[in-house]
Amino acid sequence: MTGGPGPADAPEVTGDTAASAHSGTDHPLMKAARGRADRVVRLVRDLATIESPTGDGEAVARAFDRITPEFERRGFRVRRIPASTRTAHEGGHLLAVPRGRRRGDPLQLIIGHLDTVWPVGTLQSMPVRTEEGRLHGPGVFDMKGGVAQAIVALDVLDDVGRAPAVTPIFFLNSDEETGSADSKRHVRRLGRVVERALVAEPALGERGLIKTARKGILRFRVTARGRSSHAGLDPERGRSAIQALAFATLRLHALARLDEGISVNVGTVRGGTRANVIAAHAEAEVDVRVPTVEAADEMEAAILGIRSEVDGVELLVEGGRVCPPFERTPRNRRLWTLASRAAEELGLEIGEATVGGGSDGNTLSPLTATLDGLGVVGDGAHADHEHLVIARIPDRLALFAALLAAPVDR
Repeated sequence: MTGGPGPADAPEVTGDTAASAHSGTDHPLMKAARGRADRVVRLVRDLATIESPTGDGEAVARAFDRITPEFERRGFRVRRIPASTRTAHEGGHLLAVPRGRRRGDPLQLIIGHLDTVWPVGTLQSMPVRTEEGRLHGPGVFDMKGGVAQAIVALDVLDDVGRAPAVTPIFFLNSDEETGSADSKRHVRRLGRVVERALVAEPALGERGLIKTARKGILRFRVTARGRSSHAGLDPERGRSAIQALAFATLRLHALARLDEGISVNVGTVRGGTRANVIAAHAEAEVDVRVPTVEAADEMEAAILGIRSEVDGVELLVEGGRVCPPFERTPRNRRLWTLASRAAEELGLEIGEATVGGGSDGNTLSPLTATLDGLGVVGDGAHADHEHLVIARIPDRLALFAALLAAPVDR
């Protein structure tokens, strides 16, 4: 789940339906999932003890080294994809495809990430540990738990003699926490060729809500260029860039319509040199969240059209969409219905939610049927109380397995 300059999961939630509840059903998938839950915990522990912050290529590579044999022993061929440039995401990415896959067979994509927001050394103050039925540690919730669960779901199907309805392929990236800048092109390429995408991001809240909509994100930089002068001796000659930026900030915040799910935030402001100098330069960074493509179009046009209200100051607005909205499209709704039916057969109740931030699901949703938040139940993403709830693993594991085995609904 991304933060910083990339998408970020916000606490804003709307439209949730029934809560998800742990069930004691004897459905074969549930029984198999209960038998495999310990395996999920062990794998998450292993992954969490391998610290893998975004931007540390060697650290992320160690996490990929640990996960690779998990795919190989389940019959997958693993390919490591190097980053396109030597950037902060030089850890590259991982693609796992079943051996013997026939070209042209329909595919379903399981997507996750192994990078975390936690720097190397975090384990000293935030060790991997189990307390009161919760597994704590850096990355266990966001989202090494979801990755482990998705892999073990294959075993659950095997235990009951079932197989995925369409060929599963796994893509794990190393730069999701900063917006998937390098991996996004691979995500798009995969999204164009698969029948559906299952995103192993964490579930929302203690009820384990599935994320069926995410806001799109726009980012802008507003730069004001004026003319400096002495604020005491010659103020009339100056043209204040800060003043122009202040007017622009008010206009930007006035564009927000929170009741419609549209938020605008001027998050950083820089400018000027000294208190006694009329500022010749100022700039601001702006974050915008929108629920629909239509709202994205409207906000982009409005913000790029902002002009200076101070004579002699030029205002330059740059930026636009970081990721599209993840909307409740007809094909996404069909996939949600499929998940609801699968949950009902398992004796589970599931609910859905809209969240204010994004994931790789935002990139996939315009391209293929997408369902997000299928990972573990817990709390504390990007926080020092990060944890997953061990007792909730079986129902999430069974649901993921059921979705893998469900026929594609076109």
